[in-house]
Amino acid sequence: MTYDPPGSSADPIDSRFVGAPYDPAAVARVQRLRALGIGTTPDAEFNKIAAKIAHAAGTPYAMVNFVLDTHQYFAGLYEAPSAGTGTLEAAQAAAQGSVGRTMDLDHGFCPHVVDIKHALVLDDVCAWPRFAGNPVVDELGIRSYIGAPVFDRAGVVLGTVCAVSTRTSAWGSPGVELIKSMAVEVMDLINRRELGGS
Repeated sequence: MTYDPPGSSADPIDSRFVGAPYDPAAVARVQRLRALGIGTTPDAEFNKIAAKIAHAAGTPYAMVNFVLDTHQYFAGLYEAPSAGTGTLEAAQAAAQGSVGRTMDLDHGFCPHVVDIKHALVLDDVCAWPRFAGNPVVDELGIRSYIGAPVFDRAGVVLGTVCAVSTRTSAWGSPGVELIKSMAVEVMDLINRRELGGS
């Protein structure tokens, strides 16, 4: 599979909006995730891909994230042992009152990737008013983000793969190609499972 998202939009992100974007495709996406049996429990293969992303990108955090109608779920999660100024689970606990792999739709940047249907590169989140006010910036100390959408075979956006850092980053073309290739790896894995492969 190649990374050529169907229906991609090159429209600029509205810099005035801070929270999660309106998501008219949420119900269809949740139905598709249920049919695929993913997005609600940790997944060892997605964890491996998240670790691969973090090591290749040189970041303390990486996720294979499925965006549901009420929250995000990190089916694949990597957190470096000494990551950042806090821990991902501590940030989640502060945001939601519980520790786990879920995150509110207004926390983080992946819902925006699902909305725009193409890669999002934030070398310095504080340079973008729309993203500088995101709760994870203060709670987790996130300063840079790169993410790409994950599509199924029919072109439904299921979620994202992403890497985040507590430092600013110069992702450039290598970073974009890396995150897109990791999205392809997740898509291929999902497709193989659906078609009865390994």
